[in-house]
Amino acid sequence: MTTKDLADLIFPHVTMTVDDLEKRYPKRDLPIGAEVTRFAPSPTGFLHTGSLFTSLVAYKVAKQSNGVFYTRLEDTDTKREVEGSGKELLDQLAVFNIVPDEGYYGDSQKGNYGPYIQSERADIYRVVIKDLLIKGKAYPCFCTKEDLDALRTTQEKNHVTPGYYRQYAKCRLLTLEEQIAKIKAGVPYVIRFRSEGYHERKIEVNDLVRGKLFLSENDQDIVIYKSDGLPTYHFAHLVDDHFMHTTIVSRGEEWLSSLPIHLELFSTMNWQAPKYAHLPVIMKLDNGNKRKLSKRKDNEAAIAYFLKEGYPQEAILEYLYTIANSNYEEWHSENPNLSFDDFSFTFSKMSQDGALFDLAKLENISKELLARYSKEKLYDETLKYAQIYDKHLEEVLLKDPTFFKEIINIEREKENPRKDYIKFSEILPKNLFFYKEEYEEMFKKGLPFNSNFDKKIIYDILNEFMNNLNFDEVDEQTWFACLKSLANKHHFAENNKTFKANKDIYIGHVGDVAEMVRIALTTSKQSPNLYYVLKVLGKNEVIRRITKALEVLK
Repeated sequence: MTTKDLADLIFPHVTMTVDDLEKRYPKRDLPIGAEVTRFAPSPTGFLHTGSLFTSLVAYKVAKQSNGVFYTRLEDTDTKREVEGSGKELLDQLAVFNIVPDEGYYGDSQKGNYGPYIQSERADIYRVVIKDLLIKGKAYPCFCTKEDLDALRTTQEKNHVTPGYYRQYAKCRLLTLEEQIAKIKAGVPYVIRFRSEGYHERKIEVNDLVRGKLFLSENDQDIVIYKSDGLPTYHFAHLVDDHFMHTTIVSRGEEWLSSLPIHLELFSTMNWQAPKYAHLPVIMKLDNGNKRKLSKRKDNEAAIAYFLKEGYPQEAILEYLYTIANSNYEEWHSENPNLSFDDFSFTFSKMSQDGALFDLAKLENISKELLARYSKEKLYDETLKYAQIYDKHLEEVLLKDPTFFKEIINIEREKENPRKDYIKFSEILPKNLFFYKEEYEEMFKKGLPFNSNFDKKIIYDILNEFMNNLNFDEVDEQTWFACLKSLANKHHFAENNKTFKANKDIYIGHVGDVAEMVRIALTTSKQSPNLYYVLKVLGKNEVIRRITKALEVLK
C-alpha cells in the first residue's frame, strides 16, 4: 500500500492537482512593488475597532502601491457564526470608504481568484490536502476528544509542553495499513499536518513591524481538515493566501505565535510565503492595568458604537492613523489642507507596543474636524447620520434646512471657528432652545437667574434691553458697547476685573447682564455667542421670549 492509496481512499473524487490550481489562479499582472492585501473577517459578530484598524492598514498599503485590496470571508468555524454578520462587517467597512477591489461584498462576490467565501472553496482545499497526503506530509488522526483530554492530563502531570507532536502524536505512528483499515471500518477522523519542526530550534523571521525575530520552530501536528469536511484556519490561510497571491498579511500581534506554523506550511508546499506585519493591539486602561479592548466590556470595541453616537467617520480614521504611524500628527499639522489619503504610510513608523485607546484624543480630533466643515457640509453629514440613527433629528433638519444652517453657522466662517460639537448626536441637544416648541418645554422648567441679584434689577435690565433692541442695525462690537452702556447704567462694571477691584461700587459686571439676557432667550446660562443668537432668533422672537421672562419676574 502507498500514500496515494490512502489519499485516493479519503478523496476518491478529487482528480485535480495542485498544478491545475496554479493554472486556474495565475500570478497577478501588477506593477513592480504593488502589494496585494486583504481583510479576512470571520462572521462571528460586529466590526471590532481593532479589525477596522487592521483593514485600514491593509487598504492603505494596497492603494498607495497601486496594488489590490480584497476581502475574504473566513466562515469555516460554523459553531461561532452569527447569521448576517458577514455582510454587516463589509457594510460598516464601506461606511469608511474602505471598499475592496475584489472579493466578498456581503451579498455578492467579484474577482478572478474566488470563491472568496471559505466554505465555498472546499474542493480547492481537498486538492491541496490530497497532495500533502500523497507526499506523506499529512495523515489521518482517529483520536477522540477523550483521548486528547487524557493526553493533555498526562503532559501536564509530567510538566511537558502540551500538544499533539512527536512521541505524543500516536496516530502519526500508525502504519498505512492501520490507517486504511480504520477508515474502511468507519472510524471518525480528522487530518493532521506532519510537522518536521522541533520547538527547541529557532527560525529567523522578518516582521514588517517588529523587524528581525527569532521564534521557536513549530512542531505541532495541527489539524488541517476537520471531520465536517472544512479546513481549519491555519490551513485555509495557507491555501487562500497562496492562490489569491497575497503579498502582505497584516494582522494583530496576537497571531505572532502562529507564524511558525504558517511559515512551515508554506515551506512544506514549496510556496513563497507572504510578508507578515503583526500590528499593535489596541488597549484600554482598566484600574491602572493595560488590557485588550473587550467585546463584552467596552463600548469602544465596537465600531457601531461610534457610528451610532455620531462621530464622523473621517475623525475615526484620522484617529486610527495617529495610532498607525508615529509621524502622522506632525505630517497633518504641516499639511492641514491635505487628506489622510495623501499621507504615505510605512510599517517602520508603527509602534510595536499596544496603543491605548484615547477617547479624549478622538473627541478633540472630531471637534477640530467638525469646526472646519462649511455649514452646508455639516448639514449634509448630520442629515446622513440622522437618516440612519435619529428620526427626530431628521424631521428637524428637513423641516427648515435654512434655519438649521443659520444655527450651526454661528461663528463658523472665521479664521478660528467655534468648536461647539464633538459628534452629530449632540448638535440638536445643544441648540434645542432655538426651536419654539422646545423652548416652551424648557421654559416650563424655570429660568435659572442668579439669586444674588434682585428680581426687580433683572426685570428692569431685560425690559430696557428689549425696548432698545439694535442688533439688526449694528455690528457685534457696537452692539456689545451698547450692552456695556446698559450695564453701567444699572451699576454693573464693564468687565469682571473692574468689578473685582470695586465691589463697593458695582452690583456685578457686564457678563452678569449678558447672562440675564441669555437665560431669558435660551433658559440656560450657556449658549453660543449671544449677538448671533439674537440674529438667528430674530427681533419678534426675541421680544416674545423676553416678554415671557418679564411675566415670570413680576
